[in-house]
Amino acid sequence: MTEPLGTDARPLRVAIVGAGPAGFYAAEALLKQQNLVCQIDIFNRLPTPYGLVREGVAPDHQSIKAVTRVYDKLAAAPNLRYFGNVTFGRDIFHEDVTQLYDQVVYAVGAQSDRKMGITGEDLDGSFPATIFVGWYNGHPDYCDLTFDLSHERVLVVGNGNVAMDVARILATDPEDLAKTDIADHALEALRKSKVREVVMLGRRGPAQAAFTNPELREFGELNGVDVIIDPADMELDEVSEASLADDKTARRNVELMRTYAERGNTGAPRRIVMRFLVSPVGIIGSGNRVAAVTIERNNLKQAADGSLKARGTGKYETLQCGMLLRSVGYRGSPIPGVPFSDSSGTIPNVAGRVFQDRDEVIPGEYVVGWAKRGPSGIIGTNKPDSVSTVAAMIEDIPSLEAIPDEKRGLHMIEELLRSRGVDYVTYADWKILDAHELAAGAAQGRPRVKVTCVDDMMKIIRAGR
Repeated sequence: MTEPLGTDARPLRVAIVGAGPAGFYAAEALLKQQNLVCQIDIFNRLPTPYGLVREGVAPDHQSIKAVTRVYDKLAAAPNLRYFGNVTFGRDIFHEDVTQLYDQVVYAVGAQSDRKMGITGEDLDGSFPATIFVGWYNGHPDYCDLTFDLSHERVLVVGNGNVAMDVARILATDPEDLAKTDIADHALEALRKSKVREVVMLGRRGPAQAAFTNPELREFGELNGVDVIIDPADMELDEVSEASLADDKTARRNVELMRTYAERGNTGAPRRIVMRFLVSPVGIIGSGNRVAAVTIERNNLKQAADGSLKARGTGKYETLQCGMLLRSVGYRGSPIPGVPFSDSSGTIPNVAGRVFQDRDEVIPGEYVVGWAKRGPSGIIGTNKPDSVSTVAAMIEDIPSLEAIPDEKRGLHMIEELLRSRGVDYVTYADWKILDAHELAAGAAQGRPRVKVTCVDDMMKIIRAGR
């Protein structure tokens, strides 16, 4: 008689593709299941784990990064293994994981950005905010980029926390950033920066902004930075004003912004200007570079569903600038062998179960995080999201067509990777690199000094093995 799946005799084999918060929270939910024996392997493209906690959270938000302590404890579990420096679709493939694991969880995030769809968007000096974030956080994909900070004004399009992060980093005194784990190349560039004004453009009004209260409050506490808001922008329409009664976050945001509008210009050396009810409609170039942006004034119209939509009024102005960063939404990218919805930018799913055309569920394949629900929420939002997917996984175990026993050996994925010449990184390997970065940081009075090149990461790991 075949032993039931998820027992000591026949542990549930699970592959998690992606080592960000959603992937770790999925592992945590699985490990917490009573009466379930499982063996989990986490695969990650970079040698370094943690995803956006390392590569997306702003360097001046060290308290948020403390969540990695939870992931460290999870990684110490004897039935969880980490395989870094392994690219899905190049080093391992869909057919590999479906043959060696009973269940596969995709935790691949939303790696690409949405475009604005305006003229001049591809000029030099026009970038997605995600690239700038990756650059100052030391993401290996972006560490070799250069940003021209020789101009006095930068425009940031968007009214969410990512837009606020890039605006704050551009305006913050570099000597304050020197106490963080910002990438060395970014710190050097920001020390030479001539940027004195960052203008944030929001297509709707202050009541519709997607900021969180702590992020907005930080703006008013920045050393040497004025936050400038036209008091006229804080005169809300009746529907926006009424909406504040049921939205505590928006109500507090509006209160803070009204405080900034009243404070006005104090003569600080740098400033963040928050503009509302405006949309960029074209980028003007000088040669191949961004030189100015044409913006259109909007007003708000109530849609049939009660929401307020921004509509152009035909009134335009031009703002000179040397760089534009857009933060207008993010979307996933397809990964080989896995269904993908181009319209939503996510892996199509029902309650975390991956499906293909005509709502046909693919047995044993699941999704968590932004790849599941789209780019919404904060790091903590991924925890209940992953828990709900794991609930579906547990529910499906009795009906799973389990992999054959001859495919269950823990050594099989290791041998497969070695046969393909993949120098995969274990969690113990990562801790070698982690210790190196922490020691370099301690010598400078910083949390860590990040290694930003994969080749350099691997040299340190190999030397320390």
